[in-house]
Amino acid sequence: MPFANYSKLAGAIALSLGTVLAGCGGMPTNKSLYSTKQPVVERTNFTLDVQTNRGGMPISEQQRLNGWFNTMGLAYGDRISIDDPTNNPALATAVSELAGRYGLLVSEAAPVTTGFIEPGQARIVITRSNASVPGCPDWSAKSDTNYNNATSPGYGCATNSNLAAMVADPQDLLEGKKGSGETVLSSGTKAIDSYRDAAPTGAGGLNTAASGGN
Repeated sequence: MPFANYSKLAGAIALSLGTVLAGCGGMPTNKSLYSTKQPVVERTNFTLDVQTNRGGMPISEQQRLNGWFNTMGLAYGDRISIDDPTNNPALATAVSELAGRYGLLVSEAAPVTTGFIEPGQARIVITRSNASVPGCPDWSAKSDTNYNNATSPGYGCATNSNLAAMVADPQDLLEGKKGSGETVLSSGTKAIDSYRDAAPTGAGGLNTAASGGN
């Protein structure tokens, strides 16, 4: 085969090899051990405007609000707040009693929502958070070559996605749970007191067994 044909064949092989490597998706670039795929928390506000009176809310409005709570599947992690232009304490008490049926407390401040509140009405707001990890799974780096000694683009996807799916309150991923700083001694020392008050195992003496002969 002439030399010119060898050159053309080598050029074609190099071009094909370059095309294959280009289609592999390149090499990883993250040289650290920190995952670039982190949970993202999104908040959504759901609102319901209710009629109010001097005593808080009419019975019919309380039933309507409770039905809305039930329809929304109110659960741990949801936040309830009241946007009341009159700051009626009776209304706050009525909403707190309904929220207490679902094991929730009413937040002090309500988020800003769209729309105008009509006179004689108040707005009940449910703030619901959702956690997810955008971009997971990520199999974009398909090349076996790794000159950067970097981690895969999907590094951390499994751990962070499971954490986002299992956390009871997604808000905890942002700021954690704040304690009151108070310790309940009656329950906090119950296990220690039980251990200390237990009688020693040998306090009753040794068991005597009747002996006899054949």
